[in-house]
Amino acid sequence: MDDELRVRNHQTPMSFQPLPGFRDFYPDDCALRNYVFGKWRDAARRYGFREYDGPPLEPLELYTVKSGDEIVGQLYNFTDKGKRAVSLRPELTPTFARMVGARQRDYKKPMKWFAIPQLFRYERQQRGRLREHFQFNADIVGEKDVAADAELVALLVDLLRSFGLTHEDFVVRVSDRRVWSGFLRGLGIAEEQHPAVFGIVDKIERDEPMVTQKKFDALGVSAGAASAILKFADTGTFEKEAPAEMATLQRFFDLMAHKGLGDFLKFDPKIVRGLAYYTGIVFEAFDKKGELRAIAGGGRYDNLLQLISGVDMPALGFGMGDVVLCELLKERNLLPKLENRLDAYVVIAKEELRPQALKLVRELREAGLACDYPLIGAKVGKQFEAASAGGAKFAVVIGDEWAQGQATVKTLATREENKVEVARLVERLKQG
Repeated sequence: MDDELRVRNHQTPMSFQPLPGFRDFYPDDCALRNYVFGKWRDAARRYGFREYDGPPLEPLELYTVKSGDEIVGQLYNFTDKGKRAVSLRPELTPTFARMVGARQRDYKKPMKWFAIPQLFRYERQQRGRLREHFQFNADIVGEKDVAADAELVALLVDLLRSFGLTHEDFVVRVSDRRVWSGFLRGLGIAEEQHPAVFGIVDKIERDEPMVTQKKFDALGVSAGAASAILKFADTGTFEKEAPAEMATLQRFFDLMAHKGLGDFLKFDPKIVRGLAYYTGIVFEAFDKKGELRAIAGGGRYDNLLQLISGVDMPALGFGMGDVVLCELLKERNLLPKLENRLDAYVVIAKEELRPQALKLVRELREAGLACDYPLIGAKVGKQFEAASAGGAKFAVVIGDEWAQGQATVKTLATREENKVEVARLVERLKQG
């Protein structure tokens, strides 16, 4: 082998890193992710929601038909080998609408579905926002009454409560686009201008007052109307009689009070949600210290299903991302200590008994117990170290007692030892 070939074959391996905005999930990270997913699934189950999922790759048009071509700059999109314009999913609602439209006759209404997709957006990274994240999505289809809105927000509140958060940690800020539309009509602002006004209101808290005023001027909104809009957004009060649509929103708050969840809510007209497809009650959950981005958000979108699938049915939903949620749990010291936990570690004290030990390991695992053992011969002390590192509750020692049909069971936390009949090992270990 010449020197050049020898050098080429012994090059230092390249050091690859995750792409910006993407994460590696090591075992501890995966344990936290599974903990979050478990809480999400448990709450959804208690509320009668059924889980679904869709493909991570969809036709690009599925997103542009809803959000316009401007969304393309935020997507991971490309032309595939079949010359189709496709995109990694930035959200699940369009997929959900497509699936409902295709099979809605097969399901009783209302349909209550949830999913935990991984989503992708090419955005600037910042605290609480990456270019991929996992998200809990819950939607209700086929019920136009405000009772569905109350059910959905109750699920949101109970999801957060299940992690140990209280009304002192978060608030759900609620508004209603129908109330806003009634208010704007009273100011003489034409219906076709309402979406643009919503866009201005959605950014009031982020824009400087002068910027907001310039936006109103460009839209042709009079100074008096602009002042009234800003006052309503800030205070939630009406100079004149409240729009008739306010009765529906009040019923929503009444229903939430009946559920015992009124303390978690606040009427806040500044919440209008930036997406144009929302048609009714909208809401966002925030930490009360105001240190993080929105924890969750959603609302009613009664026209979206017809736009995407041609099926005219009322619908509403919300999403909750894992990144901001875990930031909040970390801030409140509510992240659980998630340890690898074995029920038992089989210590092979006599290597000639390995065949019997392997048979025992299989029996313990088939009985539903988490069990590990040394893959190759090792000193007993090293095996006990491995048992402790694996978080084992018991060490089952296979040694001289095996000839009498017994094994030594050691409780690692207390160091208590007992001889147990091999035939009763499963029963003993399951007793804890």
